[in-house]
Amino acid sequence: MEKAKILIVDDNQCVALVLQVMLEDEGYNVIVARDGKEGYLAYLTFEPDLVITDIQMPLKSGIELIQLIRHSNPGVKAIYMSGDPGKFRAALEDEKARYHACFLPKPFSKNDLIRSISNYSG
Repeated sequence: MEKAKILIVDDNQCVALVLQVMLEDEGYNVIVARDGKEGYLAYLTFEPDLVITDIQMPLKSGIELIQLIRHSNPGVKAIYMSGDPGKFRAALEDEKARYHACFLPKPFSKNDLIRSISNYSG
């Protein structure tokens, strides 16, 4: 069975690369984008099964990115990550309630990440 296609969007390229390597080692097909704008374009061309996105980024926050994607795919699956969700806390709660989105506080372990992804694939 083929593993999911995952888009990672994070302006910290070191974090993005580590996540990419961890997930590719697990057999996932992964691409990386640097910000919300690049992430949206990558979403349109790659058509991932899941988007893992940082929340606080230049140009577009992760929440803005997912809201934009939802215009064409209301069922997009999202895992948000942040070291400081701060001003996005209310939006995150709404995402969890309405769309069953997941939040991973940075730093998190590989096991936490894999468990969150597994929750979407059943």
